[in-house]
Order: sequence, then structure tokens, then C-alpha cells
Amino acid sequence: MKRYVMLAAAALVLAAPAARAQGTVSVLCSVQLEWCQAVSAEFTRLTGIRVAMVNKGSGETFAQLKAEAANPKTDLWFGGTGDPHLQAAEENLTEVYKSPRMGDLHPWAVKQAEDSGFKTVGIYAGALGFGYNPELGKKKNIALPKCWSDLLNPALKGDIQVANPASSGTAYTMIATLVQVMGEDKAFDYMKRLHPNIGAYTRSGVAPIKAAARGETLVSISFIHDGVTEAKAGFPMATATPCEGTGYEVGSISIVKGARNLDAARKMVDWALSVEGQSHMPKAGAFQVPSNRNAPLPPEAPKLSEIKLIAYDFKKYGSSAERRRLLDKWEKEVNSLPR
Repeated sequence: MKRYVMLAAAALVLAAPAARAQGTVSVLCSVQLEWCQAVSAEFTRLTGIRVAMVNKGSGETFAQLKAEAANPKTDLWFGGTGDPHLQAAEENLTEVYKSPRMGDLHPWAVKQAEDSGFKTVGIYAGALGFGYNPELGKKKNIALPKCWSDLLNPALKGDIQVANPASSGTAYTMIATLVQVMGEDKAFDYMKRLHPNIGAYTRSGVAPIKAAARGETLVSISFIHDGVTEAKAGFPMATATPCEGTGYEVGSISIVKGARNLDAARKMVDWALSVEGQSHMPKAGAFQVPSNRNAPLPPEAPKLSEIKLIAYDFKKYGSSAERRRLLDKWEKEVNSLPR
């Protein structure tokens, strides 16, 4: 028995360098938790590289990368709206990397890379809209909102949820969208009038549509692919996109400047942009439009061609100065108001 224990211990010692040699990558993940977990497990299974994954919203992740810029503790930022990824690129928080997969991507994903000087790249796209609980709507006799103006209905007082733009890229996309659809003065006037109807500004972008699906609120302002996720899980959920026009996200991936595990991070970017990396999205309950042209589009995924999308100015609204200015203005002029 003693000999067996000694042999086993020796085997572990011999195996340890081989395990370490496969590497580790530290990732901040800004998509839904189930997808983060699936990404981690699948990448490790295929490569042997261990993934230390933490799930955080885009705004929170950006703030963490900025706070840790002198001593980065993260190698890779996976997913989340593209605007803060562009801001991170502008502030030199992320690394230049031009993946060999670039030629396989849709133009909107490549443009994200070009606009950032190849410090980020698109991995998926999704349109902003409304989530709605039809069972609760029937009880309250309130129809599915189909336009931005419908959200001002006094009957919706306290019955809409949207994330806080300071922590969520989804909510910042809403602000930037409204400014581009209405003009800045009218957009902020609109958000002030909408404020009494907001029951909660949540920390994460996906929380409002989960609350709507569970009957905790009637309406959410969300990316509509998250509504598909909730409906597929068996919850009552309908979605719509605003009749006046709406914005969209280019969910992105970025390597952190000063990444300690740079080679592993590059491998994960390449995998995330591959057909194999994007084909598993629906299995994890993710129904965004994949950025690889050869990756299959899930039949349930919202069709961007059928939505009235604005010509969203990612470069302008992803810039540090504009994003900071709009967030500060929202905090002072909207969030400070009583509800």
C-alpha cells in the first residue's frame, strides 16, 4: 500500500508540468452566464487550456480593466456590447491582434476591428427592442409595445425594467440609439418622461428580460435575442423592435493589454471566431447572429434584415469622450429624478 501511494504521488508530480504546460487563460465574460460556462468548458475540452471565467456586465468589465491597467489580472474580455470594447481600445486597455479568421467574418464584424485598430473584433450581432410578458399583459389589458412612444403609456408606470447604463452595455446602447433616432435634446426629454415608468434600473443587461419572462415586470428594454432564450426555456415571452428604428450591438472580444497568458488568449480569440466556436451558441441558449459567415444562423434567431435598424455610429458612440459625456448626462438629468 505504501509503495502504491508513493507511485501515485510520483505520477502526480510527473503529470503536473504537463498539465501546467497546457496553460490557463483568465476571462471576463459579458454574455449570459450559461454561454460563459459553455465557452469555458468547450474551449478547455478542445485545447486543454484551463479557463478562469468571471461573468460581468460590459460597463463593469470596462471599469475593472481601467482600474487594473497598471497590473492586469485578466487576459481576455469575451462578449458584451461593442461600444465599451471600442472605448477600451481607444484608452489603450487592449492589445492589437489580427486573427487569421478575419477573412471569414461578416463586414460589420471586420469594421469593428478596423475602427479599433484591430484591438477588438465582432463575434455576434443583436438588435435592441422590447421584451413583453403576454400573460401579464392580458391580465393588465396592456398590449405589446411596438414603438418607443408606446413606452410612455401612463398605464406602464413602474412596469418597465432596463439596466443601468453605468454597468450595462445594453442600456448604453439604448441611450446612444435614442440620441441617433430622435436627436439628443428630444432623446433626453424622452428618457425623463420614461423615467416614472421604470420600476428598476438593474445591474445587468439581461436581468430585465428575465424579470419580464418570470412575471416580475411587464416590459423590458433588451436585446431581443435574449427573448428567444427565455421563450425556449418555456417562459411566456414576446418581443418587438421599435417602429421608429432601433440600434444594435456588435458583441466583441478583446485581448487585455499586458495579458499574462497572451498565447492562450490569442488561441481563444481564434476559436471564438471560428465556425466551431460559434456553432455551439444555440446549445448554450444564445441566439445572436454569429459573425463568421460560415456559421449556421439558428432558425429562431432574429433576422436583422427584417428589422428597421439605424445606421448606428459605433465609432462615435464607442469613443471615450462621447460615452463618458452621455453617461454623465444621463446620471445628472435622468437618474437623479424622483420616480
